[in-house]
Amino acid sequence: MTETETSRSGTEGFDAPPLRRLRYFHGQMLGARDFQREQDYHREKLKLRLRALLGYGVVCGLHVEPAPRDEDDCPPDSGEETPSAGQSDAETPRHTRRRAKVTISPGLGVDCDGNEVVVRGGCAIDLWKALPPHERDTDTVWVGIEYAERPVEPTRAVYNDACADTSDCEFGWTEECYTVRVTGCEPPADERCDTCCSSCEHTVLWLARIDCVDWYEPVRRHQIHMNVRRPFGRHVPTVITGINWIHGHTYTIDEAKALLGTQDEDGGLVVRFSSGVRTDTLRPGVVEVQVIEGGSGRNASTWYMGGRFADPDLETDSETVGGCGEFTQEFRYRQTTRETLQDGDRVLITVRAAFLLDRCCRPVDGTHVGGRVPTIDDHTTRSAAHGGCDLPPSGIGPWTSGTGAGGDVFESWFFVKER
Repeated sequence: MTETETSRSGTEGFDAPPLRRLRYFHGQMLGARDFQREQDYHREKLKLRLRALLGYGVVCGLHVEPAPRDEDDCPPDSGEETPSAGQSDAETPRHTRRRAKVTISPGLGVDCDGNEVVVRGGCAIDLWKALPPHERDTDTVWVGIEYAERPVEPTRAVYNDACADTSDCEFGWTEECYTVRVTGCEPPADERCDTCCSSCEHTVLWLARIDCVDWYEPVRRHQIHMNVRRPFGRHVPTVITGINWIHGHTYTIDEAKALLGTQDEDGGLVVRFSSGVRTDTLRPGVVEVQVIEGGSGRNASTWYMGGRFADPDLETDSETVGGCGEFTQEFRYRQTTRETLQDGDRVLITVRAAFLLDRCCRPVDGTHVGGRVPTIDDHTTRSAAHGGCDLPPSGIGPWTSGTGAGGDVFESWFFVKER
């Protein structure tokens, strides 16, 4: 087998277009098709480099927010319908006028094909008009953007085409733009573990989910959930999204016992993840509960509280790991020994996230940034020590663990008082 044949067989299945660049020579006859193919060569190289080396997703901006009043709509996509034939919104009585609108702020995204999607000035979207007619029987919608192109600047050719009778106008430029997409059906998730070598099926960058839409009332900020959007990168890390204790909080001894499951088999510390974690990685030593003694007299001594994992709710996925696999999106860890807590103690909880593997066998991104992981079923972190950072650096809440590097150790604690 030659070196070329070896190279080809080694990349079999790699989903990338054949790359051929124009080779110039003296006396060469070039036409429009040749120059177009040269453009395609450079564009495909750039797209391949983006999606293979860096990934795809939202790079910056593209925040979905409630629309201010009297904001102009985005240019309508082909096939949009007005609320009723022959009647505009301006002619519709105020009490029946559809007012559910949102705006997309300026920003940059890269779709899964490697196309750069640029929103320069932002725009407002009438959700009813943008939603396909057959999906309008819902009050939950998803908003996204998709890369698009359109020809601009028509120009008359200097010379007639050899096969044409007259020289018609041709568009001289192609403008790279975007199209707003709104759907009432939940978009499918990208389940690929490696987004470099395989092609994607859905090129829309979804930005937000909007719940409880009333078409005749303005959209409120609390209805918009932007945590559905994909951050820019090769893959989306699994993170810790909730815990059942309040970080840094002070509990009574009885409350702490109930939280640790000291006397209740249904109790225990609960940690929730954004995606499934392999249950076979929930092993002794991954979670550790340490008590640092406080109070008056001798303190700062430490001892380890014995515990074990309760049986997690298993999620069977027959397509992820060699035909079978068991995963859970949360675990419960409860105390199994009879040590007692005292006034002034601090309970330190450590989760070694680097040893917890997700569906793609990547470690959970567990850094407890700022102590901001919220309590389960509560999107606000109730601790006075957090200062003024209400949202993570991305500007998209709620907070989760992780810095994007993966692995690390999740640490949290709470204090104990006698009463």
